[in-house]
Amino acid sequence: MTKIVEVRDAVGLVPDGATVLIGGSGAGHALPQRFIDELAAVFTAEGRPRDLTTVRVVGIGDFADRGFSQLGLPGLMRRTIGSNIGNEPRLGALVEANEIESYSFPQGVLSQLTREIAAGRPGLVTQVGLGTYVDPRHTGGKQNARTTEDLVEVVTLRDREWLLFHAFPIDVAVIRGTTADEDGNLTMEGEAVQGEMLSMAMAARNSGGIVIAQVRQLARRGSLPMRSVKVPGALIDYVYVDPDQWQTYITRDSPYYAGSVRKPVTPEAPLPLDVRKIIARRSLLEFPRGAICNLGFGISQLIGRVAWEEGITDQLVLTVEQGIFGGVPVPGNEGGAGFNYQAMIDQPNMFDFYDGGGLDIASLSFAEVDAQGNVNVHAFEGRVRGPGGFPNISARTPRINFVGTLTAQGLELDIDDGVRIVTEGSLRKFVPEVREISFNGQLARERGQQVRYVTDRAVFALEEDGLVLTEVAPGIDVERDVLGQMGFRPRVADDLRTMDARLYAKGPMGIAADFAAAG
Repeated sequence: MTKIVEVRDAVGLVPDGATVLIGGSGAGHALPQRFIDELAAVFTAEGRPRDLTTVRVVGIGDFADRGFSQLGLPGLMRRTIGSNIGNEPRLGALVEANEIESYSFPQGVLSQLTREIAAGRPGLVTQVGLGTYVDPRHTGGKQNARTTEDLVEVVTLRDREWLLFHAFPIDVAVIRGTTADEDGNLTMEGEAVQGEMLSMAMAARNSGGIVIAQVRQLARRGSLPMRSVKVPGALIDYVYVDPDQWQTYITRDSPYYAGSVRKPVTPEAPLPLDVRKIIARRSLLEFPRGAICNLGFGISQLIGRVAWEEGITDQLVLTVEQGIFGGVPVPGNEGGAGFNYQAMIDQPNMFDFYDGGGLDIASLSFAEVDAQGNVNVHAFEGRVRGPGGFPNISARTPRINFVGTLTAQGLELDIDDGVRIVTEGSLRKFVPEVREISFNGQLARERGQQVRYVTDRAVFALEEDGLVLTEVAPGIDVERDVLGQMGFRPRVADDLRTMDARLYAKGPMGIAADFAAAG
């Protein structure tokens, strides 16, 4: 029988040394934030619970002080496992100081691993991560020298290499919903994402652990629509109520994010014509009508807004790994949400689709690119970070655009009918060899993937002999502004083209007409 408790009592159920799996997503989506608040407060006051192993599928934090940053307290953890620590800077500082063990695994791996733990299987077998940083022949996902235990291994099945990510028991799972009835049946009608709450609850229960749920409100026994229950009360041990539960860190309650109301098409001021919009536009030009797509973090998130301005969102199926299928993904610090979507599905199922090659095209960010087409998105600027879902999305998608500026740190451009470099960036992002590999260019060639690298002033393609410069922006000097700002010299295509003049249009580009002409 589920017990209704106070949040402090729920935190008191966590023993020293426990493995604690916390649900939710980075921007506060479906996050049991009140539990994190109380856990930090109790540890600060009482020094317990200690030596925890904390696990989260998606980085949880606001890039400042909320979320897992609050748990960056010496002694609280001995180990942490996640896909991205970049939005948890105070916890990241402990990892950089070598004070706790830390593993960074792909987001989809951790999401699907919850199901493997629930099913009592030895771990997750996947080809996601082969030839990248998480391959044990590279770092095995270890983020500092203190981290030594191998949690991933190479196995051979049917004459092919795979990675086996080890399962581990869950002592405490902390999940979130919108409403629970007196029996603990949990619904998620107000949430912006569903995550893997059911898999988490099953994983903890089948490990002999406990399940704690945060909800915004309670309902009378038997009053919840049966088909709306996402986690049955039989799997939940304790429920506490946070009546001030916000939908995200920024939004208290949006019916558009929850999917209860569709957002009308209303006139909106267009995005300013800056370098980010130009890159997003150029990436969008690669998207065929009707394509099922993924938009990564950063510049790629703007593609949904650009498509909205162009009036073509209904002619693309834009997806977000957290489970938003179709509609318009939300950019910026609420990334992971969406509106006017076809469906909101559980995150492990979305990664099943991605891992199997279901996407037609993806647009993802890069931090570094090298001569072999390798991409680093997770380890740069001297900070520990993580790739999120990048390794899953890029592993089998047939067409990929990697997007970013050619240089960084101080870059200033003048944009009119083309691009003029006012101040060149001091940091080169195209380097002889990336620091760590998030995407393996050689494996991409072997898989026959079509890869483009889209920048503010040039576009490159991945060919058998490495990177090839295929397009340059109007006003750009190839030698001075492109080749001279790279750490290697790519081959220049014989038919080097000028980037589409529509990229610099003040109004819409007219992609809707292109789609109509394509039938």
